[in-house]
Amino acid sequence: MTETPWDEEFDFVVVGSGGGGMAAALTAADAGLTAVVLEKGKRFGGSTAISGGGIWIPGNPALRASGVHDDPREVRRYLDLITGGRVPAARLDAFVDNGPAAMEVLCRSRWMRFLWTKGYPDYHPELEGGSPMGRSIEAAPFDTRALGPDERHQRPNGMAGPLGLWITAKDYHDLAMARRTWRGRWATVVSAWRVSSNLIRRRHMSTGGRALVARLRMALRDAGVPVWLRTAMTDLVLDDGGRVRGVAAEREGRTLRIRGRLGVLLATGGFDHNPALRAAHLPEGGRADFSMGARENTGDGILAGERAGAALDLMDDAWWMPAVRHPAGATIPLVSERCIPPSIIVSGDGRRFANESSPYVNFVHDQLAGGHVPAWVVMDAKARARYPFARLLPGAPVPDEFYAAGLAFRADTLAELAALIGVPPAALEETVERFNGFARAGRDEDFGRGDSAYDRYYGDPTLPNPNLDVIDRPPFHAFRLEVGDLGTKGGLVCDEHSRVLRADGSAIEGLYATGNTSASVMGNEYAGPGATIGPSIVFGYVAARHVAARARERAAERPA
Repeated sequence: MTETPWDEEFDFVVVGSGGGGMAAALTAADAGLTAVVLEKGKRFGGSTAISGGGIWIPGNPALRASGVHDDPREVRRYLDLITGGRVPAARLDAFVDNGPAAMEVLCRSRWMRFLWTKGYPDYHPELEGGSPMGRSIEAAPFDTRALGPDERHQRPNGMAGPLGLWITAKDYHDLAMARRTWRGRWATVVSAWRVSSNLIRRRHMSTGGRALVARLRMALRDAGVPVWLRTAMTDLVLDDGGRVRGVAAEREGRTLRIRGRLGVLLATGGFDHNPALRAAHLPEGGRADFSMGARENTGDGILAGERAGAALDLMDDAWWMPAVRHPAGATIPLVSERCIPPSIIVSGDGRRFANESSPYVNFVHDQLAGGHVPAWVVMDAKARARYPFARLLPGAPVPDEFYAAGLAFRADTLAELAALIGVPPAALEETVERFNGFARAGRDEDFGRGDSAYDRYYGDPTLPNPNLDVIDRPPFHAFRLEVGDLGTKGGLVCDEHSRVLRADGSAIEGLYATGNTSASVMGNEYAGPGATIGPSIVFGYVAARHVAARARERAAERPA
């Protein structure tokens, strides 16, 4: 029987151009293999490009250069505690053991530069092995003019400020306190200088995830790795024995068969924007699509892997993020905003139900468990005057469209506000009175808000407890809080080599996965800022290294 010919052949085929896919392709090229990156969309970068771009990989070169030397045993203990046995030990070992080497490969490129986000804590710093000073790094700001013609193909994100203002994660922390601290005021001066400098020098500065993928794209260009845009994988190509030999894809109106001589890596993201999969797998309250993942993330890799016989896990979870919906349709994540001291979040009964300042995944887990959907962020006039909220600057009026859409309400009394949002007035008044007592005492006796170094990171350092202040100055405001996500967390079950596994534990030969296409190595938890991108990079590296090892084994078996 004559085999259908291949249209293109590479050693390693990577499907998806986010951080994990690009890192895998770069690792393959570093090992002397040929690789290609296939991207379904018309722009490269995936969800990484529209993210904050944090990378949580303990022991990486940027941390070591800053004097941070992690003990792998402490990191492993921390991961054991947060995952609680939900993740195979071999996967956790692979992440901890391979993380530094993965970043060392990336940093061989002249383009890859990283900065430690000093002081941004792990999400559970109070646990054994957790770090109050943090382990997250981010790509150094990058002038995307260096991309040349590829600049127009880079996925935009919502982090760019007016007049080209660029800010790092550390800058944002300081700017949030622009009306409260001298450091915040100085940050505004620096911001003004950056705007002027950009206008004079005509730079196109990017930070966060956009800077990361731009740097990776430059590294791939130097390595000779092509990135094919508008190339949608339609299925995996398997032989009669169930081994994955390549992919079928649609590109420029043509159906192509692209061979992966040594393997195929699925890095296509989760099922963020697939209504059927969300309805089938996610819990009630989290099925509506308020996802901030890339629009192309519709579960392509997960579905293709499942058709090839892969097992799935963690499909009922996501990288949850409390969010406010913009009247124009965008979803705005609330990270620092939940730490605003004179504010609380209440359910439909007018009561608090969680530590508002807790890590966002944990907060939404509590929200979903109690059925508190939607919830309401309640704050006073001091909060609006002092702190940014949902991309509104301190003191800026809430646009009329928010009120017209029923996403924001304002009233002179708490009772009137409660009536507007449909919660019992007496309950809301009692809740605020109790919270104000905690604020005056400096200790949240109900939920421990402000006890963790993570809570305090985005709090107001001018207050005795950075996360607590009385809610007492009218007018009072309420914003409808949605269950958003940064992407789904479940996907293909993989082993410590990133090989995709069947339900019986056997590996599907030739098939690998990383990022949100795979079941997360973090289980139902979140280790710290960048614990999505970090593991995606590491397991992309692991997959490419495994493929390279197989290539060496084959070469050794050939007769001299």
